[in-house]
Amino acid sequence: MPEGAAEDPGLDTHVLPSGAMTRLDGLQPLTVVLVRHGVTPVTEAGGYSGSDVPGPSLSTRGRTQAAQAADAAFRVGRSLWPDVPRVSTLVASPTVRTQETATAVGRRLGLHVATDERFAECRFGEWEGLTRPEIEARWPDVFRAWHLGEVPAPGGESYAQVGMRVDAGLRDLVAGGVGRTVAVVGHAVQIRAAVGRALGAPPSHWARLRVPPASLTVLRLWQDGVAEVTVAGFPTDV
Repeated sequence: MPEGAAEDPGLDTHVLPSGAMTRLDGLQPLTVVLVRHGVTPVTEAGGYSGSDVPGPSLSTRGRTQAAQAADAAFRVGRSLWPDVPRVSTLVASPTVRTQETATAVGRRLGLHVATDERFAECRFGEWEGLTRPEIEARWPDVFRAWHLGEVPAPGGESYAQVGMRVDAGLRDLVAGGVGRTVAVVGHAVQIRAAVGRALGAPPSHWARLRVPPASLTVLRLWQDGVAEVTVAGFPTDV
């Protein structure tokens, strides 16, 4: 077994997962399960909720979604994607909604929640709490440019900037050991950035990915920088 790979008696690392990318060198990846938080009152109202403020908390529906996401995360390596290791490490963005969702996941999996600010949502700056129609009415040109990936929100971040810090966080997880699965509880833009960089897509394409609340997105990341997107936006709120 390659150095840094974790033993898992329920996983045959010699069998290539069905439909997976072929690697002839036998190196093992890190599996990352990206969990989007459940909804909040701001989500339900259609507002932009970034990382400039710690709140809001999950709504009643959001707490139900967090429990459903926790059940799905528990099934990873069992009935969901049984050819990957079970989740053994749990990391979350520092916002209240992600911490609440991660607490539900940790309770279900029996894991402690570590916090990493690099997996926080995009900073929306002056757009914080506003709806899309409100933003388009006041910043039409900037809003269109922001979706192209390189222009930051007023007082906030661009897609590309989010991608740089998310990539740094993921690279540190890979350096911490492969042959295991880490769950990262985060946000829509943050997950789009992780997938976009894994695919080598330009930031202008990242907003095309739909990431429902409490959904799971699964990446496989190798130490040499190669990446595979196993699934994106898998719904658990069903």
